[in-house]
Amino acid sequence: MADSVVRAMTWNVWWRFGPHWRDRQPGIRETLTRVGPDVVALQEVWAGDGTTQAHELADALGMHAVFAGPSYPTAPADAGGVELGIAVLSRWPVLEHEAPVMPARHRAWDPVALTVRVDHPAGPLPIVAACLDYGVPYTDDRIAQGAFVADLATDPRFDGPCPVLLMGDLNAAADSPVLRSVGDVLTDAWTAGGGPADAVTLPSTHPSAPLSAGPQLVDQRIDHIFFRPGREDQHVSVDAVRLAGDAVDGVYPSDHRAVVADLRWSE
Repeated sequence: MADSVVRAMTWNVWWRFGPHWRDRQPGIRETLTRVGPDVVALQEVWAGDGTTQAHELADALGMHAVFAGPSYPTAPADAGGVELGIAVLSRWPVLEHEAPVMPARHRAWDPVALTVRVDHPAGPLPIVAACLDYGVPYTDDRIAQGAFVADLATDPRFDGPCPVLLMGDLNAAADSPVLRSVGDVLTDAWTAGGGPADAVTLPSTHPSAPLSAGPQLVDQRIDHIFFRPGREDQHVSVDAVRLAGDAVDGVYPSDHRAVVADLRWSE
């Protein structure tokens, strides 16, 4: 029987932050078009005026979209009601989705993760998408959130014919204590696919790099794709990994780099 494949991508698209946010939108669409992902987890997604950035991208790309919020960071006080959340785009129809609330003792609001199952040709493909807390003083919350998304991704209800994907801006390096619970039960696609160990997804060289975030985040690979087999006898391999998000016509689409992974498994 032929192998099944999926091209997965995660990208923090920087909400409406930075100068000239409207000028960045064509580059986001162009980058997604060039990469051609099957499924995408997006973070720092805007929603307002009866639409969401995710749904506008899905309409332009012929994909399906799910949006949920709130997520990190909080939208500015002067945002005029424009929300900030996370989203999943899929080439295939969305079968179901939920937005469970993550633990957050230090925040006065309830950040959510997003669980989605999409109608992959091999069967339901489960995706857990998230953006974890970035506050280094709140590392207890960050560790708790890492354990929370690891529990979501290993929930037996997601067992089946397809691997389970955990994707997002997890605001920690793969070997950080924040992601220890994740690494204990899931495989880092970047490492499995032979990605360079010094890869960076929040580069200090970006013109608007958030240098105040400090060395735990800046110049680190903090955006991730993790996975596990959907069943005990399933072998999942990573054919290739790469970063995306170069400047388009001189404009950086985001302050983050996107992570792309091509996964393959036997049905």
